[in-house]
Amino acid sequence: MQKILVANRGEIALRVMRSAREMGIKTVAVYSEADRNALHVRYADEAVFIGEAPSSQSYLVGDKIIAACKQTGAEGIHPGYGFLSENAAFARQVREAGLILIGPSPEAMEVMGNKLSAKAAALKYNIPMVPGTEEAITDVSEAKLRAVEVGFPILIKAAAGGGGKGMRIVDTPEGFEEQMGLAVSEAISAFGDGAVFIERYVSSPRHIEIQVLGDTHGNIVHLFERDCSVQRRHQKVVEEAPSSVLTPEIREAMGKCAVDVARSVNYTGAGTVEFIMDEKLDFFFLEMNTRLQVEHPVTELITGIDLVKEQIRIARGEAISFKQTDLEIQGHAMELRVYAEDPDNNFLPDIGTLQTYVTPKGPGVRVDDGFEQGMEIPIYYDPMIAKLITYGKDRTEAIERMIRAIDEYIITGITTTLPFGKFVMQHEAFTSGKFDTHFVKKYFTPKSLQTGNETEALIATLIMEKLLSAKKVAFAESAGVEESNWVRNRKSPL
Repeated sequence: MQKILVANRGEIALRVMRSAREMGIKTVAVYSEADRNALHVRYADEAVFIGEAPSSQSYLVGDKIIAACKQTGAEGIHPGYGFLSENAAFARQVREAGLILIGPSPEAMEVMGNKLSAKAAALKYNIPMVPGTEEAITDVSEAKLRAVEVGFPILIKAAAGGGGKGMRIVDTPEGFEEQMGLAVSEAISAFGDGAVFIERYVSSPRHIEIQVLGDTHGNIVHLFERDCSVQRRHQKVVEEAPSSVLTPEIREAMGKCAVDVARSVNYTGAGTVEFIMDEKLDFFFLEMNTRLQVEHPVTELITGIDLVKEQIRIARGEAISFKQTDLEIQGHAMELRVYAEDPDNNFLPDIGTLQTYVTPKGPGVRVDDGFEQGMEIPIYYDPMIAKLITYGKDRTEAIERMIRAIDEYIITGITTTLPFGKFVMQHEAFTSGKFDTHFVKKYFTPKSLQTGNETEALIATLIMEKLLSAKKVAFAESAGVEESNWVRNRKSPL
């Protein structure tokens, strides 16, 4: 593979292209009307226009992606995450076109793309499961009886779901029928599939996931865990590696389970096996994501492994370049997803122009982004601007560097999640490691950021006063005005 097409946009497209360039591989970008001037388009060796701004007319049209490969001579396709990255039909289309998808097989995608078939595959290896049903439920009365057996509260989940859609928590038998109807309706609307199942609801869960890699030679390894428990609307905002609560024994057990889940579908490429962990540190299989994750940089930092390069090598037919015994955790990494969202307004997306955009630098700071000053945040796609990642010798240093990096990250013109990230890093529940997926609900309100905003406004006022004073002094001196006591006093340091 001497040339690959990156079937994505923004920061992940740039991140993939940079690793490919280091490997001496040419890259092809694809872009919509909204992304004509995007950084990934300028960075790639070639770029192909694929349609109007809505992703349904561009980034989600498999025929256009494959046509761009044929046009440019690209031999492989890296799908990034989102868009077509977990689309089994597209993976099969790529194979039939004689091209290479830098990802798993369509068969593995199909099994793991449905939570029920994923559970069935994992059960072959006796992977721990949350008590519940192992098949789709259609009969409400039967489902209610099963829910009573499992014990309330229970969780109704869409089999084809993700991102919290088609999910309902039910505390009592009386509310079951109504909530099941709502879950089925939402699942049909979101995924075109109304199949749902039930699980016991874990009330104080940690969201722990294990990074895995598999090759075509039968080798499967894990690269330890990431803790993704700080979420809003069931979607991750802060991730870290390693977790602050896992013991070496639990880490080893979870790693083995993750490898077995991948082995159950002969997995190739990079994937993530997700688990839920209760307050007793018992863990249960949730699902497998058959792609590179947004939060993969924290794993790269603690292992020293470039996951994108490994994906490409595996797609070429090469064996994984290291063994499980070669890996060890080095230091600690944090990631904050910098979204164009307003934390004061229920994290609703914000759009506009990046009037000021200055990224942080210095030891242990990495920024994966796809924007620069003056660019607009388009309304058509996910509102993530960047991934801010910090690395330290331990968890405390990684947190301290994240706080420093947030302070140095200057964005004006739109509202972002940077202040929220600082709130998390400074909160006792987070610094102590005693938090779960309900962190936002338990601790965060719009008022939480007001003190910080007032402090920043005061600092800005003081700086402006000093600048204005300096200008007045300079004017007086240039005009030959005799220096007064006021001028002399204003020259002295604050």
